[in-house]
Formats: sequence, structure tokens, C-alpha cells
Amino acid sequence: MSKKIKKAKEIKDYDGTDTSGMIDKRRKLSFDDIGLELPPMAPTQVVSIRLPTELLNEIRALGSRDDVPYQAVIKIILAEGIRQKKAKTKKSA
Repeated sequence: MSKKIKKAKEIKDYDGTDTSGMIDKRRKLSFDDIGLELPPMAPTQVVSIRLPTELLNEIRALGSRDDVPYQAVIKIILAEGIRQKKAKTKKSA
């Protein structure tokens, strides 16, 4: 039996079986109990920001010119701005 067929059978078996009786509600499990480890923080996060339409259009035009998605252009501009700010702060200190 191939792995794919075996996996499909396993999923079908579990989908058709009520496993709620196997859960002990008095003892909460942690990820350590079941051998899972979550990363400390997601590598990226979703943010929402309102930009003036004219500014967003300029960013989109820059992206279009360089064949880069406008979200990537925003990340690049932010990263460059932070680098410049840090360098300026170091010089004045």
C-alpha cells in the first residue's frame, strides 16, 4: 500500500471516529507534552497603515518601474530609512 493511500485511509478513519472521549479535560496538554515547539515569534507580521492616495500611487509607480510589488517597495524604503536614521544617530553621538 502506498504512503498516499495509507495516509488517506488514516485520515478517513480518524474523520469517522469520535475522539472527544480520549480528551481528559482535567489535564490540559502543553505543546511539550505532544512534542511540538512553536517558533518564538513569526518572521513577519501583518500591519495595516493608511497612506495618502498620492503617496501610495507613487510607491506603486516605483514598483511598476522596477517590476517589484509595491509592498516590497514599502519594505525596502522603510529598511533604508531605518539604516540611515541609525547611521545619523551614531554620527551625532
